[in-house]
Amino acid sequence: MLTMENVTALRMRRHCLTRRAGAAEYDALYRDLSPGLNVHWHGFGQPPCLVERADFDDVEYNGRRQRQRILVKGRFQNGNIGFVEAAQMELFAGLYRRPYKPTEHSELLRELIGREGPLNIEAMKRMTGLLVKQITPALHRLQEAFLVFEDQFDGEWDRGWYLFDEMFPDVDPARISRAEALLRVLPRLAHRQVYLTAADAKDFYGLPARDVAAAMEELARQGILVRWREGYLPAQDVPLLQAQAFEPLRGVLALHRNDPLVRCGESARKERYKSPEKGSEVTQYLLVDGVIRGAVMGHFRYGPYDLHAVWLELPEQEAAVRRDEILRAVYAVNGPREEPPPFVPVG
Repeated sequence: MLTMENVTALRMRRHCLTRRAGAAEYDALYRDLSPGLNVHWHGFGQPPCLVERADFDDVEYNGRRQRQRILVKGRFQNGNIGFVEAAQMELFAGLYRRPYKPTEHSELLRELIGREGPLNIEAMKRMTGLLVKQITPALHRLQEAFLVFEDQFDGEWDRGWYLFDEMFPDVDPARISRAEALLRVLPRLAHRQVYLTAADAKDFYGLPARDVAAAMEELARQGILVRWREGYLPAQDVPLLQAQAFEPLRGVLALHRNDPLVRCGESARKERYKSPEKGSEVTQYLLVDGVIRGAVMGHFRYGPYDLHAVWLELPEQEAAVRRDEILRAVYAVNGPREEPPPFVPVG
């Protein structure tokens, strides 16, 4: 059945939310949804994870993969920190590498790291006389150009910086163009999302809309994707969806703001769930029966978050019937409260 309900059911299965993944399946899922991110507003140095998708502790598992340098750190989406498999570094360098615009400070640090590295920021400060606020943006500029590498293999602050080609001698950051890299990563994301729009992919990868749209059109021309509604389906999924009815996911989950399902379509969702109250923002989104239909509104703190309200895009009667179920999902992440938050309809 080629319906959005069946597409959603298959999406939940592909995200391993219907049935949690073992290690091999998890590795494939992580690769398809890379760059991997930490839980939003996480403790410093926490490894990336895919919440509710593994049948084991994937924070511990990915921490081990970091220590073994299987997962490595970089600056990817809009200059944000993410983690990819070391074997995939050339692909993601091609996807995200920014042109290098040298400055006096960046050139000084690049030369110093090449001569004396690895160095931590404290050593750079001591050896150059620069302030941390001068060093950090220069390192980020070099990092976004894939000229230096920050070796965050554990949760410690004292991290070494290397020249990129010293850590990855076989990787050429310029070998793969962004256009070619998009043609490789978009089918992976489409496989997991099943239905994917250009806007979803733009938000997920943090890349220009025109680049993403052009790549998806090319994949459709090649027969890898098929146009459907306002987006695309993987061509191989069309007969599968027509022939089989997939079991839907029933229930409510609170997803953090870096979750892959949240990142797809994030721009429109931010506008829809924008609070008029100062100091109130989305702390989690609510996945209801496989679709994001609500948000927990509050304020981030170190310790229990403030919990102001639950915004819902559900019929009033359904929200009332499922009140306890929704609150259990909210409390599972935020902890129980003496006074339950009010439910507020959206739209």
